[in-house]
Amino acid sequence: MSRAGSSSADKPVCRFCGTGLSHTFVDLGTSPLCQRHVTPQRFNQAESAYPLHVYVCHECFLVQLPSYVAREEIFDGEYAYFSSYAMLEHGRKYVEHIIPKLGLKSGSHAVEVASNDGYLLQHFLPYGIRVLGIEPTSNTAEAARKKGVATICKFFGVQTAKEVLAEHGPADLMSANNVLAHVPDINDFVGGFKKLLAARGVATLEFPSLYNLIANNYFDTIYHEHFSYLSFTTVERIFAHHGLTLFDVEEIGTHGGSLRIFARHTEDGSHPVTPAVEAMKAREKAAGHYSLDYYRGFDEKVKETKRAILSFLIDAKRAGKSIAAYGAPGKGNTLLNYCGIRTDFIDYTVDRSPVKQGNYLPGTRIPICHPDKISQTKPDYLFLLAWNFKDEVMKQMAHVREWGCKFVVPLPEPLVLD
Repeated sequence: MSRAGSSSADKPVCRFCGTGLSHTFVDLGTSPLCQRHVTPQRFNQAESAYPLHVYVCHECFLVQLPSYVAREEIFDGEYAYFSSYAMLEHGRKYVEHIIPKLGLKSGSHAVEVASNDGYLLQHFLPYGIRVLGIEPTSNTAEAARKKGVATICKFFGVQTAKEVLAEHGPADLMSANNVLAHVPDINDFVGGFKKLLAARGVATLEFPSLYNLIANNYFDTIYHEHFSYLSFTTVERIFAHHGLTLFDVEEIGTHGGSLRIFARHTEDGSHPVTPAVEAMKAREKAAGHYSLDYYRGFDEKVKETKRAILSFLIDAKRAGKSIAAYGAPGKGNTLLNYCGIRTDFIDYTVDRSPVKQGNYLPGTRIPICHPDKISQTKPDYLFLLAWNFKDEVMKQMAHVREWGCKFVVPLPEPLVLD
């Protein structure tokens, strides 16, 4: 198997195995960067838009978006997403789960790649566990340091792993939540885990499941930050190439259904491969993971969903209904831009993050407001762009039912909930 090489817009190649890409998974047209919110000062300035044409490799079946945008343009410097606004409790539960599972103790060394604002690592501190975050965006890294989480502001790969190893020593635990999909050079990234992980160390990574994306029509999770869309089987193949064995897997509920994988050095026999690994591979094989037919129907399924969403919005507006949205997540911008939904359908959206409030969604220029605006304007529908937090949002916004407002969950197909 050849290794991944350079790729151009007209001749993309697989970022893992280097095979030429020619099979379309889905084409969502063009869209601006999903976390590049428009400030009032830039409202009258043009935005750059890039293709969202996703391919599947017929050799290794890695579903991927070619690197139309450099990672430095997406992630370097200021970043609008702070994990503590959505993933704080998830981070706490992870720490409480992983410490006894791996037998971590005071003095153990935990490293998180793409550690954002320290939402996870901060929970290790009361246990006396040494922590180190590796995070490329400067504003989130600074927020982590203010919480007492030592953080290096760099992209992760083999070179960074060597530097961290020399200065801080090997990691007993390496974690990387919702980042494996975000790296354009997946071989360099996984190679860094091989380099930094202690001889008996364990790495855990979480990523949205391709199986769930296809089954539930979650096309809005496709955006420029996500270079790859991952199945367990393909990830296992990538890690094996770098001398790492996946010995366990857990299904978790984040982002519409994700996988948490556990990796060790292949030469380390202290963690036997669990039955969950074979069960996951068998499920993906039964679904058709090794056949291009499994991937070919997704594009048309997405087009039909777009038609259904627009039909709902058109009927609602013709009936004189007002519509506001909840959330300003990256996935919401894919959905809005692909469907052509702007302020002609949705008056505004709200978000709890003060970093986003007062700005506008990229492309659509829908204003982002404080959640209090919902009670002030009393819309007829609340369109949940952050559908992956549906239960939490509906509980938090239960008071909207007082004036008859209904919730709208757009995917896997538009659903109105009282």
